[in-house]
Amino acid sequence: MAITAQEVNKLRQMTGAGMMDCKKALTEAEGDFDKAVDILRKKGQKVSASRADRETKEGVVVTSVSENGAKGTILSLTCETDFVAKNEEFGAFATTLLNLAVEKGASSVEEILALPFENITVAEKIVEMTGKIGEKIEISHYEVVTAEAVVPYIHSNGKLGVLVGLTNTGGDVEEAGKDVAMQIAAMNPVALDKDGVDASTVEREIEVGKEQARAEGKPEEMLEKIAMGKLNKFYKENTLLSQQFVKDSSKTIAQYLDGVNKGMTVSAFKRISIG
Repeated sequence: MAITAQEVNKLRQMTGAGMMDCKKALTEAEGDFDKAVDILRKKGQKVSASRADRETKEGVVVTSVSENGAKGTILSLTCETDFVAKNEEFGAFATTLLNLAVEKGASSVEEILALPFENITVAEKIVEMTGKIGEKIEISHYEVVTAEAVVPYIHSNGKLGVLVGLTNTGGDVEEAGKDVAMQIAAMNPVALDKDGVDASTVEREIEVGKEQARAEGKPEEMLEKIAMGKLNKFYKENTLLSQQFVKDSSKTIAQYLDGVNKGMTVSAFKRISIG
């Protein structure tokens, strides 16, 4: 049967698929739009499966903060090439997924994938997008931060984002939050303070410190003390509140925030980077 240009355009508007793909699907489905949509979805599933082992090192990071400023969410949608990552439709899709996750109260990537999306699930929609774009697409990370005040930051390249949760707030919270978020983006702290450092990391740093001291010819009875000194230096350089403030190295982040408002501090943070 003959398929009109109007029908092809209608299916394209419904699915976002290419003109030729829509025409082929409609022809195969003998003009049945529902069947044509299924055909396009199946094509997407085949493309998705064939690209399952590809790496997604490009993409975008998007953030959202509730109206009262007490809850922030951050999501990364990744793809294979920078060309796709810079596509407006790809960025809009990332924002749509984040908004849906916020609306439905999702707390993990798995929960987002199971959410309904245009009569299918988000997971199925991603398969469709994979078929349409021809690249592997995935939600790589999704995090939620709740605090007295949450401040977001997206780096200029769109591939690095941070959420900062603050307590005992006062003064210019937005500026302070952005300053700290930029610190996190640049310095990539491993934890909020030394109590938040993973035990395996602590053990590794102590062992490295001992080996370094041993290689320097230090006596065995001094190795433990030297290693603990190196561990304290590690804490200062790699935990957020103890780090030197990049805008004023005479202060730590803890001191900077306390200067903005007495007792203000960071209760939580999340950093997502692509690539």
